[in-house]
Amino acid sequence: MREIVLALDPALVTLALEGPVSYRDRYELVFRRRADRPNQTWQADHTELDILIVGANGKPDRPWLTTVEDDHSRAICGYTVFTGAPSALNTALALRQAIWRKTDPTWAMCGIPDIVHVDHGSDFTSHHLERTAIELHIRLIHSIVGRPQGRGKIERFFGTINTELLATLPGHLGPGSRTPQPVLDLPGLDRAVGEFIATYNDRPHSELGISPRDAWVADGWLPRMPDSLEELDGLLLTVPKNRIVQRDGIHFQGQRYLAPTLAPFVGHTITIRYDPRDISEIRVYDRDTFVCVAVDEEHPNLRLSLRDIEAARRARRRELRHIINERIPAVAVREEPRDQAPTSRRSRLRTYEEDE
Repeated sequence: MREIVLALDPALVTLALEGPVSYRDRYELVFRRRADRPNQTWQADHTELDILIVGANGKPDRPWLTTVEDDHSRAICGYTVFTGAPSALNTALALRQAIWRKTDPTWAMCGIPDIVHVDHGSDFTSHHLERTAIELHIRLIHSIVGRPQGRGKIERFFGTINTELLATLPGHLGPGSRTPQPVLDLPGLDRAVGEFIATYNDRPHSELGISPRDAWVADGWLPRMPDSLEELDGLLLTVPKNRIVQRDGIHFQGQRYLAPTLAPFVGHTITIRYDPRDISEIRVYDRDTFVCVAVDEEHPNLRLSLRDIEAARRARRRELRHIINERIPAVAVREEPRDQAPTSRRSRLRTYEEDE
């Protein structure tokens, strides 16, 4: 009997006992193809990283990574590291970095792709991303629900990040390891991921034989670009807020932003757009027309984030609440009659002579 069971085709056993999903993931033939040229097809996806960092509230937090990869060259064109659940905004920030020119001349990848291959996450199926794709003439292709094989290349990069980078960093969540003590904060992890991506893009790829950067540059070509960064921001940065321009500038999140171009708009309602990772500056629009970049004058060289300001506000509220709680007993004692010993707790019920 045992010999009969062992002689059975493993695929047959898997299909019979574990169902079609397990059979498909293990034994179905997969067609792998490579895009014919750079920027023909990009893949975008998220992964929760195997590391703990110090969150904005000082407690351990597990971050996420969104990556945009060029299918032809395997080059990483853009990324963003964040905490909290994946959102349309985080996807937009990664695409913004992928599309626009980088300040680092060695990170040459940029331009508008013909196709972006994504899954069925709510951020990838949002109306905002669809509208952006239409404006930039990008074709969105969603993988079949429950079948991630079409995003295998970017999944392999996520594995490379976990094994080659995160395993060397403090706070790594290794297999079977105890909960580590986080050391890095979000900006520190962001820098580490950025440095690793620079190395990854410049080293030879095992399947290509050349580096992703050389495969993307090829013999030289001109990528399709947006007309301006302002146009790209108007499509991707979907954190618009309406504000009235005051005489001393635009007030937002406890900061004050000013630019000489705002002079004609004093007293008028405008729309601002901002990058939540860096609110040292905001972009100002009047009826969807770009006006200027306004800068926080008190910190022109300080790279602040919205999360940093919110954490500082929470800390200040906790400090004030602690002071209030310390002073309540002193006030209660002062209100007691002099010939009566102070009570440890004030009665919540009033008493009258008829009750005595």
